Amino acid sequence: MTSQRTLNRLFVLHSWAGIVTGLLLFIVCFSGAVVVFKNEIDLWANPSLAQLPRSDKPASLDAVLTQLHTRYPGATVETIALPDAVNPSYFAFVRERGAPASTRTKVALRSDTGAVVGPVDSQLGQYLRMLHVFLFFGPRWIVGFLGAAMLVLIVTGIVIHRKILAELFTQRWGRSFRVVMSDLHKSAGIWGLFFHILIATTGAWMGLAPLFEQGYKYVSTVNSNTSGTDAAKAPKPARKAAGDAAEPVRMQSLDALYATAQQAVPGLEARYVSMRRWGIDTAEAGFTGNLSDHLASTARVDINAATGVPRKVHDPRTAGFWSLVNGLMEPLHFGDFGGLALKWLYFLLGMTPAFLSISGTLIWLDARQQRRREAEAAGGGIAAAS
Repeated sequence: MTSQRTLNRLFVLHSWAGIVTGLLLFIVCFSGAVVVFKNEIDLWANPSLAQLPRSDKPASLDAVLTQLHTRYPGATVETIALPDAVNPSYFAFVRERGAPASTRTKVALRSDTGAVVGPVDSQLGQYLRMLHVFLFFGPRWIVGFLGAAMLVLIVTGIVIHRKILAELFTQRWGRSFRVVMSDLHKSAGIWGLFFHILIATTGAWMGLAPLFEQGYKYVSTVNSNTSGTDAAKAPKPARKAAGDAAEPVRMQSLDALYATAQQAVPGLEARYVSMRRWGIDTAEAGFTGNLSDHLASTARVDINAATGVPRKVHDPRTAGFWSLVNGLMEPLHFGDFGGLALKWLYFLLGMTPAFLSISGTLIWLDARQQRRREAEAAGGGIAAAS
């Protein structure tokens, strides 16, 4: 049985954790609920794209790349997004000649012919995703920390409200603002409990796991460098002179490279094709996407685009337990694996933690004002008595 002293401490921890993170949690949770419809929002913000024809047999990747090079001569094509169940079109991210290194143009192309439609006017859905994942400009570990804070709020809330089942249907509408809001706060927390645990756990994992992984790699590298004296003495490969330019090399067919990627990872359904150092002997094409009939995401194959030989293959099904767990995090967090009905369910349940952050703050502020009024009343009574 939890003592009253422990409960009081947990209540203080719950209150201050909510107050400190409340605004950021609201932003992250609200944007996360909305960003479930990221692709639909982008189509809504660009009505002309929704009117483009959907092709049962989309144009080849080679045709798309040829159209892009024709329309944007001298530009660097960095990524091609393939049509999916929501978006009927190809999209490409292009860095035009003379543009700043950080500037990309998002271009839409017809799926049936690969013809360039033109730049995409609005990327509202992508902006919302950036707000949710990175708070626009911050590192992802900040959002991961908020997921961990949300887990703390969930655990302390469960312990504080010991009569959790009895409070499931408790709603005292005729009472004070703080009582009504407190009942709504508890009900929203209880009804969405399992969803909140899922979202907080997956969000914390995706934000913090890379941070711990980088730390582990750093420690491992330092240890290997201090112990491997022979490797330190080994001569480093000579660098090319600054004026040397890489010789242009003929690239393999993108469609042939995609076929190679599907052989390396059976069932790969590429969502994105990335191209790096295109046109030279170290060029790479990366195929990233989902696995057919499998929930895990982030399968990826990197292939040397000059030779057609795979350089790196990541299949969550065969890469070990933790890799499979990591591949499950994103689809479970964003709910993009079950169609429109699941998206609506994620949206409605995703709004509840946003409500909890606001209602918890209002309850805390109302309680603080109530204590201040009581202190003033007590002070006035003492003054009158004296």
